[in-house]
Amino acid sequence: MERRSWDELTTGELYAVLKLRTDVFFVEQRIDEEELDGRDLEPATEHLFVTDAHGAAAYARILVDAEPAHRDARVVLGRVVTRADRRGEGLSRALLADAVARHGHEAMMLHAQEYIVPLYAAFGFERFGEVYTEAGLPHVSMYRPGS
Repeated sequence: MERRSWDELTTGELYAVLKLRTDVFFVEQRIDEEELDGRDLEPATEHLFVTDAHGAAAYARILVDAEPAHRDARVVLGRVVTRADRRGEGLSRALLADAVARHGHEAMMLHAQEYIVPLYAAFGFERFGEVYTEAGLPHVSMYRPGS
């Protein structure tokens, strides 16, 4: 598993993670909302990813907000994605385990596609609020208190 800030990403790594994100979110899931939101560039943003001979196999982004996004959660996990041919191998689980190991002492939140809520719940995230549509797909917000 690799962990980089924006300034540490090589051009090859950047291409690999952006290709993965666009292949899944735009091509496969047909999400038509802005992918490059500027948050990747922030110094506190962490890019976690797993690569193989075909590029990035799995990816997650950790943001740190100046103000809490929900309750006391300033750490926001997002863009969790696994390439279709590597799903079912536990790569997203490994990314989440790493994120929680490094940031679990802090409150965290995320916006989960509804079908994947059980994965996040296994890491202590609890859903709150109603189901809503984000990027054309049903989502729920989830919160994990710091330990």
